[in-house]
Amino acid sequence: MTLKEYLTSKTFFKQLLIALVIVIVLVFVLLQYLSFATDHGNEITVPDLRKLTEEQAGEKLDELDLEYVLLDTIDYNKDFPKYSVVQQDPLPGAKVKEGRKIYIKVNSAGFGSVTIPDLIEKTLRQAEPTLKAVGLEIGKKTYKPYLGKDMVLEMYSNGKKLKPGDKVKKSSVIDLVLGDGKVGFEEEVDSTTNESGTETETEKAE
Repeated sequence: MTLKEYLTSKTFFKQLLIALVIVIVLVFVLLQYLSFATDHGNEITVPDLRKLTEEQAGEKLDELDLEYVLLDTIDYNKDFPKYSVVQQDPLPGAKVKEGRKIYIKVNSAGFGSVTIPDLIEKTLRQAEPTLKAVGLEIGKKTYKPYLGKDMVLEMYSNGKKLKPGDKVKKSSVIDLVLGDGKVGFEEEVDSTTNESGTETETEKAE
C-alpha cells in the first residue's frame, strides 16, 4: 500500500480519531489536576480590617483561615482609633487562597513631639512650608507695627508663647504674630509733620 493510499484509507482515519480522543482526555485530566492543585474556585475574599484592633483583625482572619503579619506602627492618624489597623495588604475585596498572610500597619497611641523651628524674623512665605514640613498647622495670623511686612515676630500654641527649640505635639496649630510693614511709613509721616510744625512756629516767631 502506497502512502497516498494509506492516508486515504479507513485505517488511517480510525487511528487519527483515536489519537484525537487521547489528546482530549489528556487535556481534560491536566486541567482537572491544575484546578485541584491551585484550589481554583475556592478563593477567599479579604475582609476590611481597617479601624479594627490587632486582636479583632486576628480573630476575623482566623475565621477565614487567613493569617496576618504586623509590619509596623505608623504615625498617629486622628481618623482612626488608637492601635487600630490603618493599612492592609492585600486590600479589602481581593481574592486570595487559604492560609494567605495579610500584612497590616496599626495606628500609634498619639501624636509624637516635634521641635519648633527658628522662624523669628523669617517671612510668612518661608514660615508656612517650614511648619508644614515638620507636621504643624498654621493657625491665626495677627499683625502689629513692625518695619518688615509679614515677618514672623512671635509664635503661639494654645495661647502659650513659643520659642525656637520648644517641643509641641505633631499636628499642633501654631498662631503667628506678623509685622504689618507700616512702621517705617508712619515714622516718615510723623517726621515730616514735626518738621513742618517747627518751621511754622519759627515763621510765626519771626
